[in-house]
Amino acid sequence: MTPNTAKPALGALIYFAAAFSLATYFTFAAVQGDYGVFRRAEIVVLARDLDVQLSQLKSEVAEMENLTKRLSDTYLDLDLLDQQARDVLGLLRADEIVVR
Repeated sequence: MTPNTAKPALGALIYFAAAFSLATYFTFAAVQGDYGVFRRAEIVVLARDLDVQLSQLKSEVAEMENLTKRLSDTYLDLDLLDQQARDVLGLLRADEIVVR
């Protein structure tokens, strides 16, 4: 009698290699892909940065609206009008000295 040596079946080896390859691919795609974990972290950070930028822009818009209101016909701020006349038109009062 000859000794019986068990050889692994070639089909089973191919099956496990294909299953391992697919599992590796899907794991990589879940972490690195377009919709993966790392991309989600990037999107969260980007959203946080955009929220900060949005709040800054809202405050700038509110400031501009305030200045516009203060120069409107219905509400006149004399200090702001004086400042704008100095900046835009280059006007001075009679008692001022200009140093350049």
